[in-house]
Amino acid sequence: PALSLFLFTIARDPLRIIILIAGAFFWLVSLLLSSLIWFIAVKASDPRDEALQRGLLIFGVMFSVLLQEAFRFLYYKLLRKAIEGLVALSEDGCSPISIQQMAYVAGVGFGLMSGAFSMINLLADALGPGTVGIHGDSQLYFLTSAFMTMVLIFLHTFWGILFFHGCENRRWWEIAAVVLMHLAVSGSTFWNPLYVGSLVPSYLLMAAAAVWAYLLSGGSAQNLRRFLLCKC
Repeated sequence: PALSLFLFTIARDPLRIIILIAGAFFWLVSLLLSSLIWFIAVKASDPRDEALQRGLLIFGVMFSVLLQEAFRFLYYKLLRKAIEGLVALSEDGCSPISIQQMAYVAGVGFGLMSGAFSMINLLADALGPGTVGIHGDSQLYFLTSAFMTMVLIFLHTFWGILFFHGCENRRWWEIAAVVLMHLAVSGSTFWNPLYVGSLVPSYLLMAAAAVWAYLLSGGSAQNLRRFLLCKC
């Protein structure tokens, strides 16, 4: 999905490509910092204490989510400054790209890098050793991981739109809603290998976030109907 979003909506605009790459970089830096803190915490703890190690894993995931959203806010502030600079340099006093478009492209950038790392982890697990489901566990690990990666890519895109709209209009409850949804989706993965417990809530949240982002972007039921019916 990230490749489709890139090809059809971003690839032809150099400015959008720059914003997307910068967004992916911001997500990558947030992952690096959260991974470093989790690694230090694990090395400083007793590896034989399973309860402690699971608690550190939960802490690492939740901390990573909060750090990602903090970097999303920093990226919004950077893009806001960039818009002011583009307006100052333009001849007509208008920015060549709106904040809504920036929010979308930045969200795709976050989702693109998130999906890339999910695929890397999946391929690393596929190398072995062992066979998925050999001890009676679910054999749907790779399939459900692919669906989870897809939903996270779309969610990051929608979260970018919602988050930037909240920052732009000082509607802090929208920002809080994005953070809570992100925490909920990430926390639901601890239900695995009961994959229904993570996939179903994640896709329901994705549908809700998609409708919300569509409406905030100026969409309407009439426009959606005309699009589905291929009417100009």
